[in-house]
Amino acid sequence: MLKDLKERLLEHETVGEFLTDIRKEFGGGDEKSVKIVKLKRLEQGGKTMEEFIQKFRRTARGSGYEERPLVEEFKRRINAMICRRLIELER
Repeated sequence: MLKDLKERLLEHETVGEFLTDIRKEFGGGDEKSVKIVKLKRLEQGGKTMEEFIQKFRRTARGSGYEERPLVEEFKRRINAMICRRLIELER
């Protein structure tokens, strides 16, 4: 696969197809690493805070993140305006 990539011989119609090939070639990684990547990609978007908290908890379970690092990751994943309000409340 690396040779094909260097020679630009790979053709994928979607990013998903490309990632599937990468996983096949290099493995999916251990469960903890996969959980961390999923946690770092998570965004609140249009979800309500309650919906997002539930999703965040499910995603964080098994990631190894606990206490302060988990709280900091949570703050990075919520909408910026809500994060600012939480920071103001902490003062």
